[in-house]
Amino acid sequence: MTTTDWRPLADEVSLALPDAPGYAQDLFCTLAAPRPAAVVTPTGVADIRAAVRFAADAGLPVTVRATGHGAYLSDGALLVNMGRLAGLRIDPATRTARVEPGVRSGALVREAAAFGLAPLNGASPLVGVVGYTLSGGLGPLGRANGYAADLVREMDVVTADGELVTTSPEREPELFWASRGGKGNFGVVTSMEIELVEQPRLYGGNMFLPGEAAADLLHAYREWTATLPDETSSSVALIRLPPIEQLPEFLRGRTVLALRFAHPGPAEEGAALLAPMREVAAPLTDSVRDMPYAEVASIHDDPTNPGAFVDRTGVLRELTAATVDALLDVAGPDRDWPSVVELRQLGGALARPPAHGNAVPYRDAAFSLFMVGQAGQDGAAPVQERHDRLVDALSPWRHGPFLPFVGVGEADQLADAYDPATYQRLRAAKSTYDPRNLFRGNANIPPA
Repeated sequence: MTTTDWRPLADEVSLALPDAPGYAQDLFCTLAAPRPAAVVTPTGVADIRAAVRFAADAGLPVTVRATGHGAYLSDGALLVNMGRLAGLRIDPATRTARVEPGVRSGALVREAAAFGLAPLNGASPLVGVVGYTLSGGLGPLGRANGYAADLVREMDVVTADGELVTTSPEREPELFWASRGGKGNFGVVTSMEIELVEQPRLYGGNMFLPGEAAADLLHAYREWTATLPDETSSSVALIRLPPIEQLPEFLRGRTVLALRFAHPGPAEEGAALLAPMREVAAPLTDSVRDMPYAEVASIHDDPTNPGAFVDRTGVLRELTAATVDALLDVAGPDRDWPSVVELRQLGGALARPPAHGNAVPYRDAAFSLFMVGQAGQDGAAPVQERHDRLVDALSPWRHGPFLPFVGVGEADQLADAYDPATYQRLRAAKSTYDPRNLFRGNANIPPA
């Protein structure tokens, strides 16, 4: 067994070995307890290049932590924590933003909103912009404008040989294609230029509807989504609310169906589109309104506190009456089900090829599936078993995992998140840009 001599790297960068200050990582999912060999916290590109070159010479894998919700597989790896690199610049003249990997979605939304602009951000303000975009990136403006990966103009990437490469449709186009949807497998992105859209306001929010009406509501939702214009986004989630004092008494311990809605057009137009769902069952709560885009995170109102989360994903080819029945049979409000189950409507601009192709797969899919629950006293296994049951029940309509939501729990199933042609092209690109699979402390794509 060889021991790594860290002194040459420690002379160049901020380096922390196990149990030293700067080593411990606060993760959103507390189930993860990675033990990297060492942690580098760069303050610039030179530090990243030094870390990558050192790891390559030492035969160590490199794991990148941007920020936000991302977890990683880094036991024995050199972890590069990008949290200090949080540069953000909006150019209203070109409607672009230049972001570094430590920037979170909420900060980008706030800065862009000052100019009446918006990114294709995700539901949570805590998600890291760069990591989210490299995974595809699905958000409230997705059906109107596509995946976040579709609006990337260029990226600066430190590749496996420690070189800094600017990649765009004209420069290193295959690296540009593979990185957008390749989940960080091709290098360390040090900055990214993305297009913004004009969106000062939107009509959106969420409603809590009675869980006992879930069957009627989900079947109505399936039919209603087929009538929505391309630019309108929606999702539904079956949620078992906890019996906690922070909730109004009439919601404590209750099962609800949360309907989320985002329409980028006029409020009166959005209200007319939403009216049929308001008529299926009387809402228990209703926050849908005309809002400044800066308040977009209130639509999903995602949790902000870390927890022992267990999740599973899927992408559905279609949502039929039989699909809804199968979901309710396993995870309906009368079942002993421990997790949130969410369906997000795809289609619209998400189904159309972007101006510059990327590796985001299954653009013909109809809905995404997401399940998330908290591990209990018996650990994660009971929740995982329930998730497996629902995946099995929905297998006639499921392609595989949903790429933007794939985390470490489904890392070994990443190949199934792509269609075969896209996956083989990604493996070929990996052979070109990272033939030794240096960047493998993630949901990994091995070289061909």
